[in-house]
Amino acid sequence: MPRFQFPVEAGHVLCFARAVGDDDPVRYDAEHERTIHRGGLSASPTFVAAVAQFDPDWPYRPRPGQPWYGSGRGPGTPPPGAGTTSLHAEQHYEYHRQVRPGDVLTVERSAGAAWEKHSARSGRLRFEEEITRFTDPAGELVVTARRVRVITGGPAEGLT
Repeated sequence: MPRFQFPVEAGHVLCFARAVGDDDPVRYDAEHERTIHRGGLSASPTFVAAVAQFDPDWPYRPRPGQPWYGSGRGPGTPPPGAGTTSLHAEQHYEYHRQVRPGDVLTVERSAGAAWEKHSARSGRLRFEEEITRFTDPAGELVVTARRVRVITGGPAEGLT
């Protein structure tokens, strides 16, 4: 998967914090005592989810003139040729240091573990893990994110 850059900007950190209801002054007030004590402004714990806006290949971003496969009513629409639907099942973050405004992180994704289970309602369920690593310009790891999605062969019976 291609690598790309994720610039962490103070305004983006502030808007994300407001969107998730995080009113901690370390997100927006550089002069606040807590911010100074913690070494400067820092992003909310789940801020790296905003990386999707910088990923040139993110499939769920609306694009003018093209069908959108993002969230909506019902179970979602798979991209053409996929033949399946998927659900976001888990998200885990491991922080190696704080994410701060001014960081320019390099983002790299790789496949993790994959496994299957059987569901009485949906039949075969495939679980796939994706690992996203965020590194700084020195190559030091800043955040490791692990996402698990569940892929179904179709909607559960009785939901169509």
